[in-house]
Amino acid sequence: MEKKYRPNVAAVILSSKYPFKCEFLVANRIDLDQVWQFPQGGIDEGESPQEALLRELKEEIGTNEVEILDQHPEWISYDFPSGARASKKMYMFDGQTQKYFLVRLKPGAKINLNTQKPEFSKYKFLNFSEVCNEITHFKKPIYMKVLNYFKEKGYI
Repeated sequence: MEKKYRPNVAAVILSSKYPFKCEFLVANRIDLDQVWQFPQGGIDEGESPQEALLRELKEEIGTNEVEILDQHPEWISYDFPSGARASKKMYMFDGQTQKYFLVRLKPGAKINLNTQKPEFSKYKFLNFSEVCNEITHFKKPIYMKVLNYFKEKGYI
């Protein structure tokens, strides 16, 4: 049986100190303690990936004041771990297919996790090697592929 993947965008967010300091925003999911990830979210009907990115950032971290630096050329798919499809919007999907964007927070952009429907309890900025250690295990190969792509292009 063919798997069904939910179209999704994900943001690799560099702090506004970039390029002088290369640090990435990761956030701790509100529903899972110590599960750190990049902000991400579904693409609504009729929405472009870039429109979804800006909407999701506003919904998840309270700001979409970012500069888009690049995007990964491929859509990257992953399967949900068993038992991870508890939410109603996910039950019909086997996983997600994601378009990753590399963005930089604009100077003065304010992170606010206390949004209308909070998804994260806290956030922090990490360097490249710390991101590799902190992120949730099943996304690690994807994150490494994406980060290494942006590194090869000279961004990080």
